[in-house]
Amino acid sequence: MAVAEESHFGRAAARLGMAQPPLSQRIQRLEKHLGVRLFERTSRQVALTDAGALLLTEAREVLARSEAFMATARRIRDGETGLLRAALPPDLSGETVAALLAGFAEAGLNGLDLELHELSTAHQLAGFAAHELDVGLIHHPCDVAGLELGPVLRRELGVLLPRGAAAAALDEVPLASLTGHDLILFPRAGAPAVYDDLLTTCARNGYTPTAVRHAQGNSFVRGLVLSAEAVALSPRDTHGGGGPGADAPDEGVVWRPLTGAPLALRHSVAWPAGRGDAAVAAFAESATHALRTTAGATPDLPTPTLHLRPASEYWL
Repeated sequence: MAVAEESHFGRAAARLGMAQPPLSQRIQRLEKHLGVRLFERTSRQVALTDAGALLLTEAREVLARSEAFMATARRIRDGETGLLRAALPPDLSGETVAALLAGFAEAGLNGLDLELHELSTAHQLAGFAAHELDVGLIHHPCDVAGLELGPVLRRELGVLLPRGAAAAALDEVPLASLTGHDLILFPRAGAPAVYDDLLTTCARNGYTPTAVRHAQGNSFVRGLVLSAEAVALSPRDTHGGGGPGADAPDEGVVWRPLTGAPLALRHSVAWPAGRGDAAVAAFAESATHALRTTAGATPDLPTPTLHLRPASEYWL
C-alpha cells in the first residue's frame, strides 16, 4: 500500500521507517509469493500494474480487518469483554428491535461492544461460514449445519391488501380469495427455502398469484399494494395490524389475518457450534423475549421446520 500510494520506493521506505533496499526485497518476495507482478519499475518512478491495482483494494480490506482484530485483542488484554457481532432480519418491527436492545443492555455485560447488522438469513449464514458473525436471528427452514439454535418461535402471517379489495371486508381472509392479485414477497435470495415454502403453501390453499413482485421496505410494500392492486404477506406487528377487523395505519391499506393461520415465519437465534458464551446467551434471551412480548411470537416445535425438503412443489 505504501509503495502504491507514494509511487516511489524511497518515499515509501521513509514513511514506513525502514531502509529502501529491504523494502524492495520484500516487494519482490511478495510478487514471487503471489505469482503476479505488482509494480512496473523505472529509474524515475514506480507504477502499479493492472494486477497490482486490482489487489490494492483487497490489501486495504485485509489491513483494515487486521487492525480491527488487533483492537479487539487489545480490549480483551485490557480486561474488556470484546465485540459481539450480531444480526437481525429486515422484517422485524422497530418495537421488537428496541425491546431486544433494551433487554441486552439490562444483561449488564460491561465492556462488551454490540455490533448489530440488518441481514437476511442467507447473508447471516454466509457470515457464520466466514467467521464474520457471532450470533443472529434466522428464518427456518434453512441449512443449520454447524450451528446451535435457541427456541424456535412462530409469527403468524396475515395479508396486507387494498382497502377496496373484496377480501378487505372479511374479518379473516381465505388464501383462495386472493386469486387474481399479484403477491409481494421479499427477494428469494434472502431466504430461498422460506420463499418456496410460502408459495407452496399458498398454492396448496388455492392461491396461485398471477405474478410475484419483490420488495422489503414497509413504504415500498405499501406503495405496491396501493398502486398495483397487489397483496403482501406480513406479520401483524410489522404493519400495525390489531385484532380481527383492525386496519393498518395507512387509510388505503388494511391488514387481515388468514383463515386457519396457514402461513407463518419461524425464527430462532443461531450461533456457531461451541461459541455459546455469556454474550451469545444474553443476546438469545433478549431476542426471544422481545419477539414474544412485542411481536406476539409463540413457541413452535422444531422438528418439522428445521429440515429442508429436496425441492419445492411450487415452481415459477
